[in-house]
Amino acid sequence: MIQSRSKIKSNNNFFSSGWICVNKPMNLSSFDVVRKLKKFFSINKIGHAGTLDPLATGILPIAFGNATKTIPYLVTSKKKYRFTILWGIKTSSHDLEGEIIEKSDSVPTKNNIQKIIHHFEGEIYQRPPKYSAVKIEGKRAYTLARKGINFDIKEKKVKLYELVILDHKNNKTEFSVTVSKGFYIRSLARDICEKLGVLGVISSLERYELGPFSIENTFSLETIEKLVHSAPAGMVGGDLLIPLSEVLDDIPALLISNKEAKRIQQGQSFCNDDLHRNSKLGSEVLLLKDKRPIGLATVGENSFKPKKVFSEEIFNLRSI
Repeated sequence: MIQSRSKIKSNNNFFSSGWICVNKPMNLSSFDVVRKLKKFFSINKIGHAGTLDPLATGILPIAFGNATKTIPYLVTSKKKYRFTILWGIKTSSHDLEGEIIEKSDSVPTKNNIQKIIHHFEGEIYQRPPKYSAVKIEGKRAYTLARKGINFDIKEKKVKLYELVILDHKNNKTEFSVTVSKGFYIRSLARDICEKLGVLGVISSLERYELGPFSIENTFSLETIEKLVHSAPAGMVGGDLLIPLSEVLDDIPALLISNKEAKRIQQGQSFCNDDLHRNSKLGSEVLLLKDKRPIGLATVGENSFKPKKVFSEEIFNLRSI
């Protein structure tokens, strides 16, 4: 039986596996946010999906417990950003953080910008910026760039689904863009400037959507901290936590028995002719016991083989 995940909720008395979406402020790295949440909740099994630059703001999904095993499913999702290009300036990092290299009074018209947008739509090859987390012979590119070391970065195949001009005033243009995994907005801004033959840098960047999550799902770090310290025993989990299954919504879900769940949690395959008959060979399924995610399995020729197993860990908030 295929089961909807929309009604699966965490237990309000405990902080268990799931997602919290943080509205990341400017001047904090994604790792800074993770460190703060580790401190808030006294939990070690935590990770983030989709790194944001320190100067970027917006949605940063944080996975707790078993949800960390579903991070790969989220990072491959489409991402939506709003960004602004400030015309007439060029910096070493393609944003306002870098050293100013050149200035100009030249500002493109909205019509000229519109004409070149189609050059960036669809599958393209993009060169990541030197001030990025790309690894060059085992070292982060930004580390080498800050030391003044010269190096080359290979182009990567990425996809731009949509690029729209939202506003164009004076020496600034605001855009909305929908992109694939691995896409660098700073590289897009750099390439737009090169195509137009003008100077420009990103002056603001906000991610407002990532997979099933949107900016409306987010909490500020200040709000999260206040809820943790002021809530009655164990109430924070239910208020903040999004079920881990939310990022697996396009994967068919199957209700299984206690016996089958036990086999999966022991890393063993199980057979069920009724479920197998309605499942596609080689596909992936989410296994539920009492509407609770047990793990992910691959549909074999005669059985369901465990791929990721979710443990039964639960964190009591009042242990903080």
